[in-house]
Formats: sequence, C-alpha cells, structure tokens
Amino acid sequence: MSGHSHWATIKRKKGANDAKRGAAFTRLGREIAIAAREGADPDANYKLRLVMDNARAQGMPKDNIERAIRRGAGLDKDAAAFEEATFEGYGPHGVPFVVKVVTDNRNRTISDLRRTFTRSGGNLGENGSVAWQFDQLGYIAAPREGRDDDKIFEMAIEVGAENYEADAERIEFYTQAADLHTVSKNLQAAGVTPESVELIMKPKNPVTLDAKEAASVLNVVEALEELDDVQSVYNALDLNDELMKQLEAQAA
Repeated sequence: MSGHSHWATIKRKKGANDAKRGAAFTRLGREIAIAAREGADPDANYKLRLVMDNARAQGMPKDNIERAIRRGAGLDKDAAAFEEATFEGYGPHGVPFVVKVVTDNRNRTISDLRRTFTRSGGNLGENGSVAWQFDQLGYIAAPREGRDDDKIFEMAIEVGAENYEADAERIEFYTQAADLHTVSKNLQAAGVTPESVELIMKPKNPVTLDAKEAASVLNVVEALEELDDVQSVYNALDLNDELMKQLEAQAA
C-alpha cells in the first residue's frame, strides 16, 4: 500500500481529536469556496465536484459544504482574499516535497514554509525544482470490507481505475486526474463508500530511508500540516512494508 495513506493510518491510530477534525473541515471549506468561484453548480464545475466528493468522504456536514459554496459564489466576502498556490522544497535527507496551500497572505505562508523546511535541515525550492519528480493522479481510498483479491481486481477494472493497491484494511484506487469523479461515482454505485477522493502527487522514484531518517521526514510532514494555510503535503519517501512496521511500533 502506498505511503499516501499509510502515514494517515498511523496518525489515526495515534488518535484524532475534534480540534483536528475541525481544522480539516476549515481547510476543506476554503478549498470548496475557491472552487465555487468558477461556478456553484457541481455538475458544471469539475473542480467543485472533486472537492465536494472529498469533503463528503471525510464526513464534512452538508451544511458546512453548502456555506462554503455560498461564500465562494460571492454571497459572502470571506473567501474573496484567498488564493491557491503550490510550493516545492526538500526535506531532511534530500526528500522532495510538494505543498499545496490556500492563503490570504502569500508572504506569511512563504515565511512559515521556509522556516519549517529550514528547521528540518531542508530548504524551500523554486517553482519547478521538485514537481517534475511527481505524477498528478486521482486517488480514492476505501475500506476493504473483506473483499478478496480477485474481487478487488475485477472491481478496479469495472469502475475504470488505472491501478490499485490493497492491504488488510484498505484499497487505494488510482486514476487519471480527469477520470477521478467518474471512478468515484462508479465505486459508489458498486456499493463502495470512499474514505477519501482527491488529486494527489505520487512520487515517480520514492526515496528509501531507515526508520530514524524516515521519522525525521514524517515530523516535517506533521509540522507542515499544522500550518493553517497548508491543504496537502506530498513527499517522495518510500514507506515500504518493513519501514511501516517499524514506524507503527514507534507510534504505538
């Protein structure tokens, strides 16, 4: 299974609280509001459809989603100052990072990101310095719910996924970016309830580190995710099965 949800799984085991859940909804609300600027009808606004799918998958209440759409559509001034941006950099041990933000103060965001990278021994890079090392893909995570390997293989083909990975608890489906919403709908029609629906940056050549080195990289991931403006953090660390066991033991 990919590192994208592996570390998320560890963090869930360490315990999620209401404050973190509220922060996640705030970030999703910003993302919805920005997407709604291009139109409040999800049937005509591909970007809005995607962020709404992800918000629902993460349990965001319907009223929160609708308020965010109204803000973005111009019925409320709250979203007017926000902009999306993507930043690139290197964390500990030269691991590439891509960080997506929604901010109302670009200078503050850059300062926060630079400080976080520098403290870790890394650095904030120029645009284009890292992104070429990643592929943008559609990503859907769903519970395995006892499905055997043959059933998962058949399902992946039927719903139109390009690839999938699975472990004992979860299935991860990968798609082309433009096919993400369609595959998500097909999965739901097949009786699968996604836990996450989003566009991700998947590393082309993951970096292999030992447990101590990997932990230092994941500490940077957590520090970045705690910044108010940060929406998503992607990195090229290879969280293979053996490394995952060691990290899970440390997190227990």
